[in-house]
Amino acid sequence: MSLNGKNKDSNEIVDTIDTLVRVSRENSSAMWRDIAERLSGGSRRYASINVGKINKLSNDGDVVIVPGSVLGSGVINKKVTLSALRISKSAMQKLQKSGSSFKPIRELATENPKLKNPKILR
Repeated sequence: MSLNGKNKDSNEIVDTIDTLVRVSRENSSAMWRDIAERLSGGSRRYASINVGKINKLSNDGDVVIVPGSVLGSGVINKKVTLSALRISKSAMQKLQKSGSSFKPIRELATENPKLKNPKILR
């Protein structure tokens, strides 16, 4: 099956899918291909996760990937590296306040193509 984001309206999403597929092929990483497949589906199937749920399901130092949006409801007090397609302004403020960091999925994939044991939340 060939993955492409040609049916997507946003150039950002198309570029992200293409980057994830390329990184997956170059590094034999099934994880990045799985995330590309999730993003190539309909936007109704994207994850929408609140920072409170991320706090509940993660530990300090974890790399958390959300193939969708991160929303600002709840409290986060753990230092995690969060990667998502989109993040709300209030969620970004809460992450910065907790000492956590945020990277777009495309950036995380290119910087760390052989990432081991991330937490993928839906």
